[in-house]
Amino acid sequence: MIKLPVSKGSDAPVAEPAKEGVAGRRRRRRFLWKVAYRICGVLILLAMIPAALGLFYRVAAVHPVSTLMMARWVSGQKVDRRWVDIEDVAPIMVYSVIMSEDGQFCSHHGVDWNELNAVIDDALDGEATRGASTIPMQTAKNLFLWNGRSFVRKAMEIPLAVYLDGVLSKRRIMEIYLNIAEWDDGVFGVEAAAQTYFGKSASQLTRRQAALLTVTLPAPKVRNPGRPARGLQRLAGLIEKRAAKSGGYVGCVK
Repeated sequence: MIKLPVSKGSDAPVAEPAKEGVAGRRRRRRFLWKVAYRICGVLILLAMIPAALGLFYRVAAVHPVSTLMMARWVSGQKVDRRWVDIEDVAPIMVYSVIMSEDGQFCSHHGVDWNELNAVIDDALDGEATRGASTIPMQTAKNLFLWNGRSFVRKAMEIPLAVYLDGVLSKRRIMEIYLNIAEWDDGVFGVEAAAQTYFGKSASQLTRRQAALLTVTLPAPKVRNPGRPARGLQRLAGLIEKRAAKSGGYVGCVK
């Protein structure tokens, strides 16, 4: 007869895991501190990159590029960007962008806190939110961050915008913004946009052409300033009127 093995009952003693000694706990703490120090070091290094570049971009001969432009170059996609100094951009183009994108550009220090607080209040009340990005915030995003909406990116934009506004003149910020803004798939900067849509230099843009290019910026891949729909024409008319009466709102870029 074959005898089956007898299983132990539930009352059988179970071996307890060895308790971690004092030395083991100390080693674990040291490891966790090392990880924390390394993470902090990486974060500090990442913060130093835009800080150093912001100072470097003060040099007029430097022509900054956006992260989106670099991504397209790396992936082998077309990039049409022709740098143009702000002195060679029709003033009405500059005024149109300010009056459309950031009316308080000359008075705030990188962030329009009143507008931002209003947007936050709308979001907390469950209302549809609108954009509150200033030109320095958009410039910071284009230079150092990525496209797409997220609270993380917006939170990073704010200190970068304040920093850029502190180390660069308003005129230089506007010059950089006009040269890295995307006007179509692979078309960056006002000079490339003016040549693409109107066959002329940015210095030769008319009031209506400047307004049409400006109202294209919020949705460059679905709006065509060269063949504007009725709605785009209407928006351009509004911006054209605002730019003509911009006055003191644009004093910092004259």
